Formats: sequence, C-alpha cells, structure tokens
Amino acid sequence: MLILQRKEGESLLIGDEIEITVLAVEAGRARLAIQAPRDVTILRSELKVAAQANREAADEEVSPLELLGVFQKREKKE
Repeated sequence: MLILQRKEGESLLIGDEIEITVLAVEAGRARLAIQAPRDVTILRSELKVAAQANREAADEEVSPLELLGVFQKREKKE
C-alpha cells in the first residue's frame, strides 16, 4: 500500500490516464476530483462491499416454502 499526503489543489496520477485532485479538506473529510477514462469503474469501497453481499445473497438457494413464510410474516406485521 502506498500512502501519500496531499494538500488542497494538489493531485496524484495513477498510470497515464487517471488523476485524483484534492479539492478541499474540511472537518476531517477530503473532497476529491477523479479524472479517468469512462471505461474505468469508480466506486466507494462500501458500495463494492454491499454489491458483493447482494450478489452472494442472490446466489443463495431458498425454497419456495421459506419465501412464503417470509411474506406471511411481513403481512402480519403490516
């Protein structure tokens, strides 16, 4: 892992096509601008983790009777 320090207005390059610029640092939070080709996916790490968990949940096999039980419990609460 590479750790860098940057001040407002400074940037860093990843390869030849990706540039990350620090726009502002306020209250312990950094605002970044990322310039990259359109085919490069940029995600916040928590979204990537959530997407993976969602994919894993979708891959689980659940019997129709189990699903029916979930829906029946939900209807009773409403």
